[in-house]
Amino acid sequence: MDMLHTETVDKLFRAILSLKTIDECYALFIDLCTVNEIIDMAQRFDAADRLNRGENYAYITEKTGMSTATIARVRKCLLYGEGGYKLALSRLAAANDQKSEQKNSTKSVNTDDNNKNVRNSKGDGE
Repeated sequence: MDMLHTETVDKLFRAILSLKTIDECYALFIDLCTVNEIIDMAQRFDAADRLNRGENYAYITEKTGMSTATIARVRKCLLYGEGGYKLALSRLAAANDQKSEQKNSTKSVNTDDNNKNVRNSKGDGE
């Protein structure tokens, strides 16, 4: 992998890390890759997520249309690779958990506000 660790590749990765929104990612990746390359990467990441959640090859193939050879390669990377899939999946899960917590706390605040409004409209309020 030493062939991969170059200033040019580092520059690309720094550019990707500088993006702030999904729309910015779409803009760069559409310019950088073919549609099929983007789809292939997205499918491999989806397969990693599904394998990580315990889904089997047959089910993943049925749901995604991916070949078992591709799924096997993704599994090999999950088990013996650099840890990139697991790192990205865990961070994505943590971000999703954080968003869920924020939504729940917002719902709680909104519910409290609605309850106050109902009490106030009945003359029982604060």
